[in-house]
Amino acid sequence: MAALSAQNEDLKKKIEQLEIQSKKDNEQILMLEDKIESLQRGSCKNTIEIKNVPKVTKESKEDLLQMVITLSENVDYPIIKKDINDIYRARTKRTETKNGPIIIELSSTLVKTDLMKKMKEFNRKNPNKICAKHLGFKTDVDTPVFVSEKLTTKGARLHFLARDLTKSLKFKFCWTSYGVVYVKKDDNSPTIIIKSEGQVHSLMQD
Repeated sequence: MAALSAQNEDLKKKIEQLEIQSKKDNEQILMLEDKIESLQRGSCKNTIEIKNVPKVTKESKEDLLQMVITLSENVDYPIIKKDINDIYRARTKRTETKNGPIIIELSSTLVKTDLMKKMKEFNRKNPNKICAKHLGFKTDVDTPVFVSEKLTTKGARLHFLARDLTKSLKFKFCWTSYGVVYVKKDDNSPTIIIKSEGQVHSLMQD
């Protein structure tokens, strides 16, 4: 009995040590995930994406460039070719989707911020929000087009979940800025930064 009791105590101590180590490991993993997320967010800081843009036959980078330049002119913030470091249409997992998002890496955060601001102003002021005709299309002109800043995989997931808070009418505002997701209950409430899926679920239950 004494031997079994001593053995049991040893097992308890080992389990406690394993639990402590597991907690430390989880904290380390979370810290590394936050670092990676921060690095990925930094790599996207000058990048925007335009979704639902119709695809033209034998589409080239020059076609995409002209679309974005035309759009910038229509929202009263004309940019030129040198303001764009890179542009391409992203592939989608769904092969039947023909019009994947157009990714635009701009020359600076200032250009990106000001262009996004002008696009939001345009959508607020005009009943006919940004659509294909504003990118120069002569066909499918009324196809709605959606512009947003490029988010990391985690950021896009959090933004998707956070929008459910506004759909449920628990929160009035949900937006992103520099890759970070924010929500706000109403005009007089404090702004909340969304950092995890668990946080969204908790806010939904409150």
